[in-house]
Amino acid sequence: MNTPFPRRRLAGTALATGAAAILLAGCTAAGPSTSEAPAVELPFGPTTPAASGPVDSVTWMLPAEPATFDFDIDSGAAENTVFANVCERLMAVQPDLTTVPHLAESAEWVDDTHVVFTIRDGVTFHDGSPMTAADVLWSMQRHAADGADESDEYANVVSMEQTGEREITVTMAQRDAIFIQAMAGNGGMVLNPRVVEAQGDAFGSPGTPDACTGPYTLGEWKPGSSLTIERAADYWDDSREVLAGEVVFRWADQSAVVNALTAGEADGSYLDSPASAVPLQQVADVSLAQGPSTNAWVLLATERGPLADERIRQALSLAIDRSGITTAAFGGLAQPWKTPIGQGAWGYETEAFQAAYDELEGAPASPGAADLERAKALVAEAGAPDEPILVASDGGSVRNVVSNALVAAAKQIGLDAEIVTVPSAQYGDFYSDEAVRGQADLFSDEYYISKNDPVGFYKNGASTATVNFVGFSDPDYDALVKEAFAATDDAERSELAIELQRRWVEATPWISIAQSPSTVALRAELSGVPASAAYLYYPWAADLGTTEG
Repeated sequence: MNTPFPRRRLAGTALATGAAAILLAGCTAAGPSTSEAPAVELPFGPTTPAASGPVDSVTWMLPAEPATFDFDIDSGAAENTVFANVCERLMAVQPDLTTVPHLAESAEWVDDTHVVFTIRDGVTFHDGSPMTAADVLWSMQRHAADGADESDEYANVVSMEQTGEREITVTMAQRDAIFIQAMAGNGGMVLNPRVVEAQGDAFGSPGTPDACTGPYTLGEWKPGSSLTIERAADYWDDSREVLAGEVVFRWADQSAVVNALTAGEADGSYLDSPASAVPLQQVADVSLAQGPSTNAWVLLATERGPLADERIRQALSLAIDRSGITTAAFGGLAQPWKTPIGQGAWGYETEAFQAAYDELEGAPASPGAADLERAKALVAEAGAPDEPILVASDGGSVRNVVSNALVAAAKQIGLDAEIVTVPSAQYGDFYSDEAVRGQADLFSDEYYISKNDPVGFYKNGASTATVNFVGFSDPDYDALVKEAFAATDDAERSELAIELQRRWVEATPWISIAQSPSTVALRAELSGVPASAAYLYYPWAADLGTTEG
């Protein structure tokens, strides 16, 4: 399945918070500004304090069992959390969400349409074979193939070829300002073609080896139970200390994750919902931290029909109570948010992005009387749909809160809305299956992008974007996307990104709900891992160790 830059969380959260009841009781406190601390303050920054010593083995909780480790088929948070430690990429995401060269020792635009990657010498795969430029080219071609989950990263690529012993030249249709950054995501993952081809269609499934170069190897995967990664015996990068000897992954819904951390049965987890941190603050043996991310909870409009008129989407955006949602669903540890990406995406020209964000209208934290009157006027102008608006939930607490908030907002402005329940196992199919999308007009999810550049997200509003389900079409928007991708000057690109952001918020192809910071919980004796969302692509386990040497 090919979804543009965002990589969704496929599993819904299942917190025992009674959040829907809180929301419906009328929680409408004003949300914090982007510069204010959340209601329950936690340490915030790119990383937790550096570890002082190694640790032999840790148990780490995931929100769901990985489905596959063939990232050209699909990937979500569970898969990325594990294989960030196993596979490596041409570029590398750092804890502060910047990118640096990695398996490519350099990447350079040599003219307007050519990028040259110089491949690092001395890298070996886990089977001991050397990584060659031919292996890199094979990997890139696999990611770029039609239907591959990472093919969108190669949308502007005309051709790729090996042009030297350690050199790959990529020819582009136009200059693509974020293509090099994109190679820090799964589109830049380098695989051992001999291992992949030997496994055939089974590659990425339980019982098959990894095909990677990273500081950990894939150990035993017991379907339905656990999965282990182990420190690579002969990791090629002698400059990196790999602290954790092995990581045993288990998975559960968030209430069970909280219980495991509370009982000392697990050593850590990147929490699927910031709200999980609230009860853990009372646990003496658990430390908590938050960090920047690009994550945002959104309601995605489908092609089913009633939301085809942007005035109905705009009206719902004006009426929904974002502050109530962030309090009820996230315990005050997320923020009401106007855009579909978190501020971790502001990797350059931060002040310009902040100023533009502050000026955005149409997505209030808590709707006032004027917002509701404006929303009612939009509904009257468009005409209410003949049938109820259907919003999907999987029964998880966060999605229930969001869905109930949407129903309440609709009622306030003269619209009829209902909740339809879709099983968690089927929920991810909203992205790939038109028949599933036919069950609802809106579905909620948490989206994030692998690069700290808003342009990498706003291409999703282009008329040809695969997740532009509602059919938003604006030739000027499409032209701006192309212009922004070609703008390598940060100041120029930020101006274009800000205009794309304004047009997106105005058209509301998705309804933005909340910015969700990355949240990590650790046994108090452990530290060192990123607190930011870098854990999805950065080898965090290598930095995980004890607080005392």
